[in-house]
Amino acid sequence: MSGRHSGRAGQRQGISALPNTLKLAARLAPRQLNDEINMAKLELKGKGKHLGVAGAFVGVALIFLSLLVIALVVAAILGLATVMPAWLAALVVAAAFLLIILVGALIGFLSFKRAMPLVPEKTIRGIKHDLGIITEGTSFDASVLDPSSEAYKAAEAAKAAAAEQAKAEKAAKAEAHKAEQPPAPSEAELLRRLEQRREHLADVRDQLGVELDVKTQGKALLDAAGQKFDDGRQFAADKLADLGEKVPAGLAERLAARWKELLLFTASATVAAVGLRKLFKK
Repeated sequence: MSGRHSGRAGQRQGISALPNTLKLAARLAPRQLNDEINMAKLELKGKGKHLGVAGAFVGVALIFLSLLVIALVVAAILGLATVMPAWLAALVVAAAFLLIILVGALIGFLSFKRAMPLVPEKTIRGIKHDLGIITEGTSFDASVLDPSSEAYKAAEAAKAAAAEQAKAEKAAKAEAHKAEQPPAPSEAELLRRLEQRREHLADVRDQLGVELDVKTQGKALLDAAGQKFDDGRQFAADKLADLGEKVPAGLAERLAARWKELLLFTASATVAAVGLRKLFKK
């Protein structure tokens, strides 16, 4: 009996512990995510070192590629030197390179000039003018939109000063936040914490699976209802037993002995009632 009670109590405790389990999971998940991010930073740092080494080798390869191009140019000059003087061959190759450079630069300059300006300056100025009128009304000075005006220069200087102040405040906050931060954990510490918290999360997940299982919770509720019914039945039986003990001794025998008298009295009362009813009807 005691074992059954303890099992049901454990199931009811599992139902009531659901909010605490959810709070525990909500507290563990951000910590686990933070450590995962720190672990990712360490991994990226290691990968960055490998990328640095790879970049160095790529740079060396590019240097040798440049030397290869130079060697090809020298070979072209020496090849032309077989039919003309060496200085003239070098000059011809340089002139060819210069021609290619000039043609490419001219095409690029013309294309860039056609694309200028890169932004719709008049439209932007008109929008700024409209915004100034909306915010300041007739007191808005349109000269602040002219880059050559003193008002524009003063406004730009004020913006630059505000930007510098905001940058300094941000840097100060970053330094203060950095000073408040604890030292970064090592890779071994991160691995240990991740493993421990992973095991804890697994236990929490299993507990949630039990607490959220419909069959398990339904069985627990049915068992609890059955226990309540058994307790009520036992309580009623105890009350009836107490009531039986309070009944005077011999009352049942006296009632059995006088049942004939009670029956005769009941019949007489019935006949009298019927007679009176007929009398009143007449």
